[in-house]
Amino acid sequence: MGTKTKKEPEAAAATATGPGAATQLTPGARRILDAASTLFYERGITAVGVDLIAKEAGTTKKTLYDRFGGKDALITAYLHERDLRWRAWLTSWVDTHAAGGGRSGAGEPLLATFDALAEWMRQHNPRGCGFVNAAAELPDPAHPARRVITEQKRWLRGYLYELSVAAGAHDPDELADGLALLHEGAVVLRGLSVVDDPVGAARALAAQTLERALTPPRAAGPPVADTPPHGR
Repeated sequence: MGTKTKKEPEAAAATATGPGAATQLTPGARRILDAASTLFYERGITAVGVDLIAKEAGTTKKTLYDRFGGKDALITAYLHERDLRWRAWLTSWVDTHAAGGGRSGAGEPLLATFDALAEWMRQHNPRGCGFVNAAAELPDPAHPARRVITEQKRWLRGYLYELSVAAGAHDPDELADGLALLHEGAVVLRGLSVVDDPVGAARALAAQTLERALTPPRAAGPPVADTPPHGR
């Protein structure tokens, strides 16, 4: 008789990167992850249990555990897939909508990141940033999903840095830090409905920041000679 091979959870496939990563899931695992993603975002991670996820996915808890190993891995897979979608959305938007040609347009790709954010929030983020929401519900720094959250924020800052360098900013690190703060602040405030159109306000502030960051520093003029006192 042949030896049965134990089926490994599909959480590893769900958090894989590269072309076709999402298609590595079986149809059952795909249904589970889709149901979990919707429930986690709309109702909150801690409020949603595996029983509800299995019910919404039309499967059983046993299948959920067979495919993902547990809720923590499913949370991690949800955030990882959301991160991949956001990265693809943002970079595609910038490539499509920002020319960036000439000095006057050097900052267009950076401003386009705010336009992309506004549309993403309109279509996909009615309850605010999924990563910020998850971070508030997962205080344990050892939780595997925390790494996904941190890497998502670091990636955004790194992408803004690359665009800052390409734009010719005289201090791309400082510019990237400032724009990342505007991005994150706009996302949080939009979720709280505190400021009218926070992404638009952040974009306007970003434009002012870019004007300063892309203006070459003024060269120091020649030293001014001392003027002798009158009567001498």
